[in-house]
Amino acid sequence: MTDTTARPHIVIVNRWREHYAEYARYLDHRAHRVTYVTTEVGTASVPAEATDTVIVPATDDLPVVRDAVRELADRYGRPARIVALKEDDLLVGAALRAEWNCPGPRREDLAVFRDKHAMATAVAGAGLPVPAFALARDGRTVQEFAAAHGWPVVLKPLSGSSSAGVLRLEDPAELASVRFDDGPLLVQAFNPHPIFHVDGVFTGTELSVVRASRYLNTCLGFRDGSVLGSVEESDPRLNRLVAEATVKIMRALTRRATVFHLELFVAEESGTCTFLEVGARAGGAEVPLIWREVHGFDLMEAAFRLQSATAPQPPPARDTRTVGGWLLVPAPAQRPCRITEVTSMAGRRPGPYAEAVLGVGDVLPAADSYYEHVGGRFRFRGASSAEVEAAIRATATDFRVGAVPLRPAGSTGAQAHPRAGVCGTAEPVPAPEEAVLY
Repeated sequence: MTDTTARPHIVIVNRWREHYAEYARYLDHRAHRVTYVTTEVGTASVPAEATDTVIVPATDDLPVVRDAVRELADRYGRPARIVALKEDDLLVGAALRAEWNCPGPRREDLAVFRDKHAMATAVAGAGLPVPAFALARDGRTVQEFAAAHGWPVVLKPLSGSSSAGVLRLEDPAELASVRFDDGPLLVQAFNPHPIFHVDGVFTGTELSVVRASRYLNTCLGFRDGSVLGSVEESDPRLNRLVAEATVKIMRALTRRATVFHLELFVAEESGTCTFLEVGARAGGAEVPLIWREVHGFDLMEAAFRLQSATAPQPPPARDTRTVGGWLLVPAPAQRPCRITEVTSMAGRRPGPYAEAVLGVGDVLPAADSYYEHVGGRFRFRGASSAEVEAAIRATATDFRVGAVPLRPAGSTGAQAHPRAGVCGTAEPVPAPEEAVLY
């Protein structure tokens, strides 16, 4: 086994192609032996200075990742730190830190953030607003819940991300297609108010940095083929009320320093904030890039430091009054697919300050980082929420992308939506009064 006294061995678990996390900037790869466990797609963001890389089919498969870490430990010594920043990889990283006695959060520290019933129970137990909820083990449970709280209801897996497996049921007839083979689901009462996401860092008692954003469309709608957008809130009153609710929710869940991505229902007239769910990680989609580029604070670096037990970041020095926003356009065909047409939005006014689109002939992979591998990703900034929202809507109207699938329809591994195979204008973001919110 290699002597690592002079150069500690650090293992990083990664699945992103995009540089959401700038690992080479967070950690001196010459002063450490930095190795990576990653998917084939994720190798694109592994720094050239990496000591070694092991490719695995999936980074959320604990036995497979465990074997990869053992292989790297045999080559470069016992890991001194293990970092895994993607939400679906959090518990894998926590389990491995316990096995190798590395500092950083353990499974028990993260469990409440990965179990939607546990987190709702904790928040409700603190006396904070939460939609009515229950464990649903079968259709009869859902029927009884709806009889008490009304239709529609929302069903979701207890653990998951990116709205995978989430259903909105309008009436009892739609229960026929729901299966409970993998264990109980969470059933929740429908809440009609707009959904906000709140991102930042909780110190264990207070918020060191925080920003609130309003979704345009919904994450669930994105899985059905609608575009998904978000615009940061510029109303000081709403921002204050959301921050006050956020700190109470985080105190109900943990006393550990935590980078968080929280979702709330916000009644904008009254300012009432109702808990939806929360993750102990940086926000997905374009959130970490906008924070870094627009606000001068790197949420991924904050999470990296917490997992590797190093000093926290200082607050940003840059003017944070600028409003950011983002837009995702879904894949134009089943993934993997080859792009046949794409319209760049770069330089448009109003339009994005940055975009991530593939070129004609490029392949959109069927990778696990759901909000990364899409038809188009766009980032915006402006002086107000209204200005940014207008640019998002204009981009959603004008952007075109088309593709052809690389495997036959119905084959395993591909992901599709009702518009799969359609080449044309992205589905517009509804006006606020038309938005479907759930």
